[in-house]
Amino acid sequence: MSAGAASVPANKPRTVLFASLIGTTIEFYDFYIYATAAVLVFPRLFFPAADPAAATLQSLATFAIAFFARPVGSAVFGHFGDRIGRKATLVAALLTMGISTVLIGLLPTYAAIGTTAPLLLALCRFGQGLGLGGEWGGAVLLATENAPPGKRAWYGMFPQLGAPIGFFLSGGTFLLLGQLMPDEEFFRYGWRIPFLASALLVLVGLYVRLKITETPDFQKVLDRNERVKVPALAVLQGHRRALLLGTLVALATFVVFYLMTVFALSWGTTRLGFSRQQFLLLQLVAVVFFGLTIPPSALLADRYGRRMAMIVVSAAIALFGLLFGPLFGAGTLLAVGGFMVLGMCLVGFTYGPLGTLLAELFPPEVRYTGASLTFNFAGILGASLAPYAATWLATNHGLAFVGYYLSTAALLSLFALLAIGRRGTQRPINTAAS
Repeated sequence: MSAGAASVPANKPRTVLFASLIGTTIEFYDFYIYATAAVLVFPRLFFPAADPAAATLQSLATFAIAFFARPVGSAVFGHFGDRIGRKATLVAALLTMGISTVLIGLLPTYAAIGTTAPLLLALCRFGQGLGLGGEWGGAVLLATENAPPGKRAWYGMFPQLGAPIGFFLSGGTFLLLGQLMPDEEFFRYGWRIPFLASALLVLVGLYVRLKITETPDFQKVLDRNERVKVPALAVLQGHRRALLLGTLVALATFVVFYLMTVFALSWGTTRLGFSRQQFLLLQLVAVVFFGLTIPPSALLADRYGRRMAMIVVSAAIALFGLLFGPLFGAGTLLAVGGFMVLGMCLVGFTYGPLGTLLAELFPPEVRYTGASLTFNFAGILGASLAPYAATWLATNHGLAFVGYYLSTAALLSLFALLAIGRRGTQRPINTAAS
């Protein structure tokens, strides 16, 4: 090891894992409070109220904006993450998301400033997408590039745990507000509280992030002077196959998650007759199972391989799509509750190994950019329009066609996993350990 690398103090495992977890928890909390508000709040406050259905679709369209911003964030933050380092870039991504979220909580509504209100809302949502586009890949690399041999998937699942924790915090906040204040107060000012509270979480995340040092893999890139001038261009020129197949691998993960969250919340509280409080509680119970299934999925991925673990769960999601209409459409508390738990368990089993698998597709000098672009391109294909498309399919053809949509996405992911081949996910991440 060179003197430059030797002079960098090693990150303590506990600090690394907490820094990767706290960052993604904050980012996903910010991201999901928007998703919840896009269904429950924004159609009423930020769009013309003449047609509630049209207002909901317009609100879901602003929800989708962030997914188109995420690849831009991947390219911008990935560039600096592969040029300057993981640590500084993660701090900048966290600030971008945090500022955008707090600003949403301060926006005037349609009643106050007319059509300017949804435009400002869309701009802030774009900022959220930029931040998360840079956050996820860096957090996964912070964990996996510090992992000891044989534990890459285990370390890589800690930033993934930020998704269920962030979702639980966001849903729990809205559920608590609904219990503590009447609807009039909630829609007047209560909905702003979750967005403004993000500032406190961001301060905690910044404190932890500033204490970490650079990852061993990136330090070696610096020592060997292996940095590329434009990482995004290098990925597009030299790693197109990995980019395409990785995007398809992650497709089913995004589709199943956003069908179980945004679409299910919207359809359950409108067409199935559940109250806002009832369905939020159902989702919170289900998201616990999402979080509980991530650790065992990582253990299985370390034992049997990331690719094999993802193949099995992708096949299971394809079968689950055939049950979508009968279970969710039944409309009873027991059937819908079982449907939500089963769906979220599948989300956990696919989400746990996903970050490590995508990171393994790219070499260290472009890994931040490559993994981030892959993840966020999948977000555009699998999540940005999923609630909108599912609402249209369910309205015009029935819930069964939403399930067929999910099964098709899972089969595409399965095809990509088979096309990657065993050699596609064997590139070592922590070369010092390997």
